[in-house]
Amino acid sequence: MALERRNEELEELYLLEGCFPEAEKLKQHIRLVSQWKHYIECDGSPDPSVSQEINTFISLWKEETNETFEEVIAKSKLVLHLIEKLKLILLEIPSYDLQDKNIIQYHGSILELQELLHFKFNMATEILLREASTIADLDSGNMEKVIQDENVTLYVWANLKKNPRYRSVRFSETQIGFEIPRILATSDIALRLLHTHYDHVTPLRTVPTLLQKHSSAITHLVKDEVKNVEAALSKEFQEEYKPGKSESHSIHEEEIKDEEQVDIEVPTSFVQEESEATKYELEKKLLSETVSAAQLLLIENAPEKPHLLEDSEVDMCQFTALGGVYHLDILELPPQCKPVKGWMIMEILKEGLQKYIYPPVTKEDFEKESAFPPIGVMLEAHENVIFFEDPMVARWDAEGKHWKTDGISNVFYRSEERLISFSMESLGPVTLIQDTHIHMPYQSWELRPLDVNKVLLTVTTVFTEIQIQIKEDLCLLASVKLNNKKHSSILEGKWMTPISFIIALKETGLNIFPTEHSHFYVAINYKIPLVEMKAYRQMALLGSAFAFGWSKWNIECDSKKVIFKVREHLTKEEEPIQNPNWALLMFSGDRAQRLKIDEYSEAFSEALKEETEFHSTLYHMVKDFASEEAMEKIRSSNCQFLDSVCHMLLSIRLLSYS
Repeated sequence: MALERRNEELEELYLLEGCFPEAEKLKQHIRLVSQWKHYIECDGSPDPSVSQEINTFISLWKEETNETFEEVIAKSKLVLHLIEKLKLILLEIPSYDLQDKNIIQYHGSILELQELLHFKFNMATEILLREASTIADLDSGNMEKVIQDENVTLYVWANLKKNPRYRSVRFSETQIGFEIPRILATSDIALRLLHTHYDHVTPLRTVPTLLQKHSSAITHLVKDEVKNVEAALSKEFQEEYKPGKSESHSIHEEEIKDEEQVDIEVPTSFVQEESEATKYELEKKLLSETVSAAQLLLIENAPEKPHLLEDSEVDMCQFTALGGVYHLDILELPPQCKPVKGWMIMEILKEGLQKYIYPPVTKEDFEKESAFPPIGVMLEAHENVIFFEDPMVARWDAEGKHWKTDGISNVFYRSEERLISFSMESLGPVTLIQDTHIHMPYQSWELRPLDVNKVLLTVTTVFTEIQIQIKEDLCLLASVKLNNKKHSSILEGKWMTPISFIIALKETGLNIFPTEHSHFYVAINYKIPLVEMKAYRQMALLGSAFAFGWSKWNIECDSKKVIFKVREHLTKEEEPIQNPNWALLMFSGDRAQRLKIDEYSEAFSEALKEETEFHSTLYHMVKDFASEEAMEKIRSSNCQFLDSVCHMLLSIRLLSYS
């Protein structure tokens, strides 16, 4: 009897979910393909228009050689937008819908566009430096230029006077600049600080192929199972229609042939109908299992770290680059333009803009190594980024293709002014890094309904309280509190899709999204991924009418079970209810029960609460004490909302990282 009820409950849950989020995922994919038909193909083969259009654009823009920096910045907005869209395609479209050659094509297009931007910035810098003498400062005799934009900030200083006492370079009455040694102060050089508010230096992360392989394996299984069903049905009907031995001897040869024809025709028609129905069911199963595999991929832990690190190499699984990249360069000052009889004569070097090598590769002409002291640098951290600890400074190692911390000394951060100073042996790209897991583990969390298809998720960490609203298929940063004080964020009030929202939150330093390697750096409350996934799916399903919250007892149960608080919540107020009446539920993926203990009990116990019983799902568990209004709200939830809530819960992993 219990088994029958369990099967009925699971079937009802499946129908209620409406194959969530599989059907909606497929619809979203179709919409995305339609929307980006110029950038992605439906049949899995590379669309030549993608590379052709991008290559044409690159060729045409490279031919424009006399653009000012302002003109380059204006055009760069389109390129940056295209790069972000290509990255989003790789993230949003399931990897089982992209073949390896497609992924390689999109990665290649992104890299080409990034290289194009760097090329154009160098050309514009060269044009600016050629005209340095015409826009020199009257007091110092040197040229200084600052150009600011939402995506890029440029600081350029040209050493025209070569005054050995002018060794402190500060831009536009700010504290941003350099402290240069005497040898540079007397050289034909220019200093450039190009702050790109984005990161085009750190290598792109490859799209996981585990899901693609899993999908391929399931597809083969489905095909094999269909063939097996067809063979079994055909054999069954052949046996049924096969004539007996006594009959076969008395039947004429022509009749036998006629009979064989009937034997073949009747069962084959029936087998085709049966196999088509079976194939349809198996394809539904394929879609369900593939998306479930995608969800499991979000919460599975990697068995080992990706690779061994070199000395001083930054572990990018443990740290995150924030606030973009600061490209620090010493450049050779190009020949200056000269007025001659009403004309401006300009010498253009064939090799273009060249870097000034400091310190030189060979130091034979200098007796002391101290002749090339480190260069002092003062930078301003990006205003949209929150550093919860003093950031570290890392330099880009172009040969090893990774960030390193050697060659940097005397790091000092002034948090109030967001200024960081340090010394470098030789200039190059640098970035500010912060511990990726600074907000983990979380101290508590709560998921509370605001209305049908709308919830408020609150995550409390050591440093901050983050509130996220989820409405249908969009997410919004509702508020951020630092030390119990409201903090203003550029993201507040902006509705975004879940993946875009997660990326934006990470980029501002509000990273509450563990990766597959996070368990190596954070002490977690490990839960079996399948149990965790099923819990999040059902919490999303009930999210329109029930509130869920952190429980201290979740750490007391084993990895095969999760425990959390739950209560019916039908009011629309955003402020939490004082002294709410919580029930405590334990869930193992295939069995749910209400516990006898509460959050304030002295000892942990798995004893079942009186007058309650076991159920196979959370949905049927809460039906025991839910009102009809609550159940109606649950039935009114749409697939987009369920998918968004589920994706956010899977990405934050509240049950393992609290």
